[in-house]
Amino acid sequence: MKNISIGIAFISLILLVTSCNQSPSRAGMAAEEQAQIQPTLAYGIPIDSMLVITEHVKRNQFLSDILLNYNVDYQTIDILAKRSKPTFDVRKIRAGNRYSVMCTNDSLKKVEYFVYEISPTNYVVFDLRDSVHVHLGEKEIEVRENTTSGTISSSLWNAMVENQTDPNLANELSEIYAWTIDFFGIQKGDSYKVIYEELFVEDEFIGIGKVHAAWFYHAGHDFYSFYFVQDSIGDYFDESANSMRRTFLKAPLRFSRISSRFSNSRLHPVLKIRRPHHGVDYAAAVGTPVYAIGDGVVIEAQYRGQNGRIVKIKHNGTYTTAYLHLSKFGKGIKSGVHVTQGQVIGYVGSTGLSTGPHLDFRFYKNGHAVDPLKVESPPAEPVDSANLDGYYQMVKHFKTMLDSMQVVKSSELAAAQ
Repeated sequence: MKNISIGIAFISLILLVTSCNQSPSRAGMAAEEQAQIQPTLAYGIPIDSMLVITEHVKRNQFLSDILLNYNVDYQTIDILAKRSKPTFDVRKIRAGNRYSVMCTNDSLKKVEYFVYEISPTNYVVFDLRDSVHVHLGEKEIEVRENTTSGTISSSLWNAMVENQTDPNLANELSEIYAWTIDFFGIQKGDSYKVIYEELFVEDEFIGIGKVHAAWFYHAGHDFYSFYFVQDSIGDYFDESANSMRRTFLKAPLRFSRISSRFSNSRLHPVLKIRRPHHGVDYAAAVGTPVYAIGDGVVIEAQYRGQNGRIVKIKHNGTYTTAYLHLSKFGKGIKSGVHVTQGQVIGYVGSTGLSTGPHLDFRFYKNGHAVDPLKVESPPAEPVDSANLDGYYQMVKHFKTMLDSMQVVKSSELAAAQ
């Protein structure tokens, strides 16, 4: 019996010593594991111990309407509105935008933070704790590279939709190729390939980023474009390092159709007689913005008889353009004002002698009317010679990618074949 007691005491002593030797190590491991546990953050705020309610602003709902529902008193709301003015005007809260209310997770459910999302990326935090504080924040944007291609059966926009691509990419391409492709002359069977960025916030798609490279097949020609940054300025160039920009845009408005072309003998739709029509008519809805196709000085902005409201721009000693039948002039447009390429100089209308809303666009060279669709515009500055090696390396990479891509045909075009 005595031997059994001694044995039990000996085993206990061993266990005690082992336990003492292991405790510091286990304590260290526990501390390390605890250190690795990161708090859950929302808008930079730890929310693990909080109740978070996320909703969307309803129509005709103001800050007071929202916070009163969560038992925030009028006095606090008034302080919030006044102190936030330098940072964010609460009157700019818009229906449909998302907000989050963060409360204590107890029976009181006291509001500690109110966060309003100004846009998918920007938000404002109202801190309602000890002293009211307001600050702006920005969510991290994730950039993902993507590719798309398509064949046009009706329009570039429709081709994007049919291929389940954000149709805003059509706008991006029309900007890139605005100087080199006449988008009013797009033909069935024209095609495109694009390498571009998609932007995500918290795995939610928020829009199109930068287009890295593109290929467009139009009127039997291949048009490549590549985005390249030099001297901190990015622009688009072709495979020979020439700028995609030109002195003049191909057209003075976007996404419309040509209803009448340049002619020396056209049957006038109102007068029913044949006479020259030295311009191009673009059919478009009233109010469609009209852009200056190049830099210049406005030499006429008035209502002129059959031409209706007209803006005339002198670009240099050789070229002048005119924009007829406008519904109204652009902001600040008057004789003597300098305008830049792409600036809104007016809006489509039907003033003067006109059967319906359209823009009559005219192009003059040395005072003589020429067909705007046949004007060849010189390019802007090419890639600087000092940057050519880097540019051609980049072109080789993206051109290989573009050339290896298969063009997806639209459902309408595929059905017709």
